[in-house]
Amino acid sequence: MAESEIGTRSPRPATPLLVDSFGRVARDLRVSLTEKCSLRCTYCMPEEGLPPIPDEARMTTEEVIRLVALAHRELGVHEVRFTGGEPLMRQDLERIIAGTRVECPDLPIAMTSNGVGLEHRIGGLVDAGLDRINISLDTVNRAEFAELTRRDRLPSVLRGVRAAVAAGLDPVKVNAVPMRATLHGAPDLLEWALAEGVQLRFIEEMPLDADNTWSRVEMVTAQEVLDSLSTRYELIPAGRDDPSAPAELWEVSGHTVGGRPATVGVIATVTRNFCAACDRTRLTAEGTVRSCLFSDDETDVLGVLRSGAPDREVADAWRGAMWGKQAGHGIGGTAFHRPRRSMGAIGG
Repeated sequence: MAESEIGTRSPRPATPLLVDSFGRVARDLRVSLTEKCSLRCTYCMPEEGLPPIPDEARMTTEEVIRLVALAHRELGVHEVRFTGGEPLMRQDLERIIAGTRVECPDLPIAMTSNGVGLEHRIGGLVDAGLDRINISLDTVNRAEFAELTRRDRLPSVLRGVRAAVAAGLDPVKVNAVPMRATLHGAPDLLEWALAEGVQLRFIEEMPLDADNTWSRVEMVTAQEVLDSLSTRYELIPAGRDDPSAPAELWEVSGHTVGGRPATVGVIATVTRNFCAACDRTRLTAEGTVRSCLFSDDETDVLGVLRSGAPDREVADAWRGAMWGKQAGHGIGGTAFHRPRRSMGAIGG
């Protein structure tokens, strides 16, 4: 790999922040809590689920809280999002959020969920300190949902979305991965989102499926999604919420949500990648740092923590992991290699 692709590799600057050799600073932490999930989405998990992580290898409640607090206090992280698999599969999720809130009173806490069973726990999660939620939903057609997720759980997901709105979370975002079989229903999904008062975002399918069937040719592009939505709605470009936000936004002319102009987002991870502005650092359920979704390089910060090392050594290991972050994912390039882990094992 050329030097221009890996950065200057000059000495790391004396900063406590999670800077990489290209000058990007990671401030958005994604924490995968489990490999388990209640659905089996074809673009994420194999039908039989992922190989189980041994209990002793998975971060405990206290270890998650300690590492998140360290990232916030020592490394400049200013937002955390809990992911999976499906974070609701962790029975201690409320304790993780509550403990994080105690240690980090000013840290925004978000989570990504498939929404199955959320209606029964959303009150406790909000009471614990949850600020925001993204719910994955690719179609509101029950038959298509069952085929795509290999589970007939659409009614539960819809109840979970409504429960999140009723609990006062604002905004409630819904993430959809457009597929060839569901693209025709994109306007229906937006119609539903407008009626429910939630923000819809479409995310291009990435080569992170466990079955290794992803194809750049078959992938639905951001432009195809916009073309489909435009058959029913007038869309007005609205830019991004901030330069590091992955979603390009479009106002939906004539519609409002919560008194604000309604928007729909498109995250063009593959065709219009935002790697140059990426500000994320990722922690797997086993406590390893991944600087990028598409890199198999992992640094075991949980092992450093469990060795009895002080926080400053854990922080230094984390900083070192991020200094070596690659320039971009390189999808479509000749040097691109699919990650060994699927999305369900890494966390979104």
